[in-house]
Amino acid sequence: MARVFSGIKPTGSVHLGNLLGALRNWVVMQDEADAVYCVVDLHALTVRHDPAELRAATLSLAQLLIASGIDPERCTLFVQGHVPEHTECAWVMECTASFGELRRMTQFKDKSEGADFVSGGLFTYPALQASDILLYDTDQVPVGEDQRQHIELTRDIATRFNSRYGDTFVVPEAVIPPAGARIMDLQHPENKMSKSDDGAQGTILLLDDPSAIHKKFKRAVTDSDGEVRFDPTLKPGVSNLLSILGAAIDRGPEAAADGIERYGDLKEATAEAVIDLLRPLQARYHELAADPAETGRLLALGAEKARTVASATLDRMRSNLGLLPR
Repeated sequence: MARVFSGIKPTGSVHLGNLLGALRNWVVMQDEADAVYCVVDLHALTVRHDPAELRAATLSLAQLLIASGIDPERCTLFVQGHVPEHTECAWVMECTASFGELRRMTQFKDKSEGADFVSGGLFTYPALQASDILLYDTDQVPVGEDQRQHIELTRDIATRFNSRYGDTFVVPEAVIPPAGARIMDLQHPENKMSKSDDGAQGTILLLDDPSAIHKKFKRAVTDSDGEVRFDPTLKPGVSNLLSILGAAIDRGPEAAADGIERYGDLKEATAEAVIDLLRPLQARYHELAADPAETGRLLALGAEKARTVASATLDRMRSNLGLLPR
C-alpha cells in the first residue's frame, strides 16, 4: 500500500467545507493506503498566539478528526509536537533548501506582506513541512493547488539531499484527491468557505447547533430569477446550496435539484440534510470532549506509531550526513 501523509493546522474552526472537501477523503484513504494524519501544532507557532487557546484547539481538532471518522486503529493519527524528530529533521531541511527557494514561496509573500512582525519561522516553515512529509517515507501527499508549490519544494529538497549524501528520502508525489464538493461561503459564494472566518454567517462550523445552521442557510445568498438549477457561473449562490445538499445526501448537485422549485425549500432541505449529516459527528465529539484522557491516550499511541517510522528515517539521515551516532 502507498503511504499518504496529510496535516491540518489547529487554527480557525473546522467547517463544512473541510469535512466535505477533505476529511471525507481522509476517511476513505485510511482503508486504501497506509495513512498518516498529523495535527501540525508547531506550524501554528509562526504567528503570535494564546498558549491556552492553542492547547485547547489542538485537542479539539484531534477530537473532531476522530468524530468525523478518522480511526486511530486504521491509520496513524498524532500531534506533530509529540514527535521531536520533526524539529531535528527540519533543521537539516533548512540547511538543504536555499534562501532563494524559501523566499519565492507564495504563501510567505502573502502572509508577510504588510505585517508588523514576520517571524523567522514563517520564512522557514516550508522546511518543517518538508520534514513532516519526508520522515514517513511518504509516497503521496494529497493537496489542493495552493499547496502544490510546497510539495515541489519538498521534492527538490529530497532529491538534492539524496544526490549529496546518498539514498535517504522517498521523493513524494503530489496527488489531487478525488473531487470533493467545492463548498463556498453562504454570503459570498464566489469565495471558498474559510476556517479564518470563525462565526461568520457564511460559514457552517462542524459544531454549530441546529438553530444556527438553520439561520445561516435561511440567510444564504441566492439570486433574483427564482429558478433552482445548477449553474456555478450564472447562479453561484444557488449552485453552492445544491453542491452542499448533494454532498450531504450523496447525490450530484444536478440530481439534488430534482423536485425543488423554490429557494426557500432548497434552503430548508439543505439545512436539514446538513444537520442530519453533522448529528452523529457532534454526538461523538461531545463524547470525546467529556473524556479528554481518552483522546490523550489515542494520540499517545499515534505518536508512538509515528516515532517508530520517523526515528528510523532520522537515523538514516544522520548516518548519511556523517553525524556521530548517539
